[in-house]
Amino acid sequence: MPTVYITAPPDAADSLAETLVDKRLAACVNRLSTTSTYRWDGEIHHDDEAVLLAKTTDDAYDDLVDCVKREHPYDVPCIERFDEADVLESFAEWRAESVE
Repeated sequence: MPTVYITAPPDAADSLAETLVDKRLAACVNRLSTTSTYRWDGEIHHDDEAVLLAKTTDDAYDDLVDCVKREHPYDVPCIERFDEADVLESFAEWRAESVE
């Protein structure tokens, strides 16, 4: 089962997380505050962002990505998939039940 790493501006992160859970594309989304340093349009930027860790399923992953692309304010949102090699069975069951 995948966890999806997404970065977003702080003012959009709560809405994006709630949308993913409300649409049952993620069972849970954790939010962490961070500062990102990156190159955009040839310049180096330093911005406050939120890291979202969305717990989803293989079946819902593509729909989650489509939703993030639609709802995200960035032209090029960061969306990365991490697959767990080992996960607590009861957590895996809860996640599967929470995501349609």
